[in-house]
Order: sequence, then C-alpha cells, then structure tokens
Amino acid sequence: MKAILVLALFLLPFAADAQTNVYRWVDKDGKVHFSDSPPPPDVKTVTQKRLGGGGDTSNLPYATQVAMQKFPVTVYMSPECGDLCNRGRDLLTRRGIPFSERDPQNKPADATALKALIGTLEVPVLVVGDSRVKGFEEGLWNSALDTAGYPRTAIPGARLPAQAAAKPAPLPVPPPAPLAQEAAPPPADAAPPQEPPQ
Repeated sequence: MKAILVLALFLLPFAADAQTNVYRWVDKDGKVHFSDSPPPPDVKTVTQKRLGGGGDTSNLPYATQVAMQKFPVTVYMSPECGDLCNRGRDLLTRRGIPFSERDPQNKPADATALKALIGTLEVPVLVVGDSRVKGFEEGLWNSALDTAGYPRTAIPGARLPAQAAAKPAPLPVPPPAPLAQEAAPPPADAAPPQEPPQ
C-alpha cells in the first residue's frame, strides 16, 4: 500500500504537466500549423486551446464529444446584441452544445478576430469549426450544428463543461414608500385656529 502511495506522489507532478496548450495558426503561405509551442510573433491569427485537465466532458453524449473535437463552437456576441444573442445562446444551451463566447465590443482581441473572420463587427456570429453564420436565424444555426454532428437535444442532467448552473436573477427591491408626515398636535397653550372671514 505504501508503495502505491509513494508512486502516486511521484507521478503527481507529471500529471500536472499533462495539461498543455495547443496553438493553431496560418502562416503567410496559407499553411495551417498546430503546435504546443507559441507561433512566431509576426502571425496575426492564432487560436489557442488548453488540452488535458479541462472541463469534464465524460457526461456528454459521445456524438457531442466527437463534434467538439472536430468542430468547436464559438459565438461572437455583445451585451447590446439583445434578443438575437439571447436566442442564439438559448439554442446552443437547449441542444447541450459546449461553446466559447467572445465579446468584440469589450475585448479588442475579440474585435480583431471577428473583423478578420467576417470583415465587420456585426454580432451575433456562430463559428462551427471552419463554418461561420452571420446573424441569428435558427434554421441556419441548426443546419451548421447538424452538419458538424452535434445532437439535436441535450441529455437531461448533462452539464456542459465550465458552465455553472445559472443563478436566478435577484428580485429588485422596491424603494421604501415615503412616510406620510403626520401633523403634530398643537401645543396646549396655542390659540385655536380662527375661521377665515366670510
């Protein structure tokens, strides 16, 4: 038993090193590169993924796990996008699809990536692998996700990686009603009020 414990303690640092970053970039000749070391500094479009030790995906359907690896989903949205972005986010959540969300309005790196991707800063934009859909139209989003092999519905109880359960929004507390000021009783030595002349 002690030997197993010593071996486990010995291997623990190596397990931590099993987590690695994978970089994807396109060079000036249009060739796509994948590497565990960062790309040269002159490369503009870089995608970085952390492998190993990430969110647990074992409770996701096998089809979702395969689609995630081959066709990761990214959405570009902003807080001011409103109903269209909310509907897109709801569609992905309803289907149980893990996705990463980018905010080009508040993050310059995301704005640069979106501009390079579609030539403008319009949101929402759905990216499924190399496929992209500008704007939200449920049929087009479903078609892109179906083509990538994502299931149509989520498995009940399956939790998406790195997504905590949604906290209910706190109810607004109404401001206290102004207190009606009661008329103070007149002092005992005060003269009675006089009737106005008629």
